[in-house]
Amino acid sequence: MVTLLIGKKGTGKTKKLISLANEAVATSSGNVVVIEKGAKLTFDVTHKARLIDTDQYGVQGYDVLYGFVCGICAGNYDVTDIFVDSTFKICGKDFSKLSQLVKMLSSLAEKAETKITLLISADASELPDELMSYSKLL
Repeated sequence: MVTLLIGKKGTGKTKKLISLANEAVATSSGNVVVIEKGAKLTFDVTHKARLIDTDQYGVQGYDVLYGFVCGICAGNYDVTDIFVDSTFKICGKDFSKLSQLVKMLSSLAEKAETKITLLISADASELPDELMSYSKLL
């Protein structure tokens, strides 16, 4: 299952991600992964979650992010939840490519039995219609 947390800058998306990640760690029987751009969540997300800074691995762009998430799922069959903070900072703001990414991640999430949550800094009115079913507005 893929979920998009949608909201403009300053609406509390990252705080919601931190809360969701910490809750997932508490209830999950597997591993929780938080992907971020820069190491800014180190003290907010519990140490039991795996924090990954995309800058350390040169992750830039939609295709690279998809491959990176696939690698995480392939490398560890116990990943139950993946959270991606600052999706547009990692990939760039392109709604057509975001739509493609969400479709591919949805298929991956189903096969890997993993919940994937992406934070999207945008107004809901900017989102293509096909993404609205994945969206949670803040």
